[in-house]
Amino acid sequence: MIKKIISYFNKTEIILWSMSVVLITTSFIVFDRENYLTLAASLIGATSIIINAKGNPLGMLLMVIFSVLYGIISYSFAYYGEMITYIGMTGPMSLFSLVSWLKNPYKGKKSEVTVNHIKLKEIGFMTVLTVIVTVVFYFILEHFNTANLIPSTLSVTTSFAAVYLTFRRSAYYSIAYAANDIVLIVLWILAAMHDISYVSVIICFAVFLVNDLYGFISWHRMSKKQQLGY
Repeated sequence: MIKKIISYFNKTEIILWSMSVVLITTSFIVFDRENYLTLAASLIGATSIIINAKGNPLGMLLMVIFSVLYGIISYSFAYYGEMITYIGMTGPMSLFSLVSWLKNPYKGKKSEVTVNHIKLKEIGFMTVLTVIVTVVFYFILEHFNTANLIPSTLSVTTSFAAVYLTFRRSAYYSIAYAANDIVLIVLWILAAMHDISYVSVIICFAVFLVNDLYGFISWHRMSKKQQLGY
């Protein structure tokens, strides 16, 4: 079973995942040592991204679990935007994406989703929808006195674009998540100024950023292979 799992991933993916685990665990030991929920969420999130890079629906299931755990962590620092976004939007949308990916396997292969190419008209629709969601959430977050309001709102913007593109099976979902990772790194740097234990969360999203960029490269290759019929 272990050999089968290892053979499923290429060398780059194994190295990325291994380095992610080492960095996340080391940062937890150095800066935290208490919040095991943060450690669990970070490891699940990193694993989810690598599996998603393969177009495997299992990654979406792990993302649902990560969303719930991350929402709880966000609540601890009054990042209500993050909590609402991940529990109320990213989690449910990941569940819908799981269904969408399972319904659209490539050549009947349940472990690989068919890459979708969305048209310019849909991109325009997504942009308008993203703007509306951003404006609505800005006032919701302001009402709840959310810490660091502007970057918290930008997190909603990038998260919504990411989950929409994930649901639509577009390779660009990883780019949207990478943008979200950058916003979250800024958010948790601000949090770490008050509590150094949050440095482990910063490192977590730095790891996510690298993995998400790889995810885009992987999906781009997968898209080309599917177009050629492999």
